[in-house]
Amino acid sequence: MNRIKYASVAGLSALAVLAGPAAEALTAPSAPAVRAEHPSITAKATTGSVRAWQQFRVYGTTQHLRAGTRVTLQQMQGKDKRWVSLPITMTTNHSGAYNLRVKLGLIGPNSLRIVGGGAVSPVVHVTVHR
Repeated sequence: MNRIKYASVAGLSALAVLAGPAAEALTAPSAPAVRAEHPSITAKATTGSVRAWQQFRVYGTTQHLRAGTRVTLQQMQGKDKRWVSLPITMTTNHSGAYNLRVKLGLIGPNSLRIVGGGAVSPVVHVTVHR
């Protein structure tokens, strides 16, 4: 009878020793989850000052957006200072770059930005004069 008791205690001990690392692996904190990177857009103007309706370019690159994402130029307008989408859009190329041709007629300082794919660029300032 004692032999059976000692044999079962030894068996349980062996089982605990063998199952220990597996149990620790199950209860150990998991590796950090891979976070999705936030999309971003850069924006620069080829000039800081232009005459009314003179062409200039706004260009930049995107990160963490797929190629072919549509980007749109927006301008701050009105007394209530709202962002208005202008009919100046294009899709990014295979490397995520874009280059927009822009003509503005609103005299004075203009605030512009690029939006697309859930990202918003920093504001670019261009002054339009007569």
